[in-house]
Amino acid sequence: MVSLRAILLLTLVYLALTANLQPLNILTGVLLAVGITAVLPRSRQKLQWRRLPGITVASIRYIFILLYDLTVSGVQVARIVLSPKMPIRPGIIAIPSGCTDETAVALSAHAITLTPGEMVVEIDDAGVMYTHMLDVADAAQDILAA
Repeated sequence: MVSLRAILLLTLVYLALTANLQPLNILTGVLLAVGITAVLPRSRQKLQWRRLPGITVASIRYIFILLYDLTVSGVQVARIVLSPKMPIRPGIIAIPSGCTDETAVALSAHAITLTPGEMVVEIDDAGVMYTHMLDVADAAQDILAA
């Protein structure tokens, strides 16, 4: 079932992001919104407005932590590439996610894969992420510290 409210909201977001009110751009926004609402399943959960401020703060905090980790990892990988004598011990380690929600596990796996020098190879049914890392020794210490 296609929600007209969702189509309108997605179209308005598209128009705000493109800052273009030409008829062809409006039509493009409507078509994209219809496609998105047709493909994605409708959420069965109602938005809890009282939780929105906390979710927003947590999301912003997560983005800044992720950007920091991406920067640090990028510098570390650049040092490895520019200094081939640096000892690395590549390998695969198991990282328990501790989550039961598939979306949370997928988001965590995506964040790990974005990080330079790390890639999630597999996620088992228990939510354990098998991750390839350039330096397994340092990564294992970081995981134990967390």
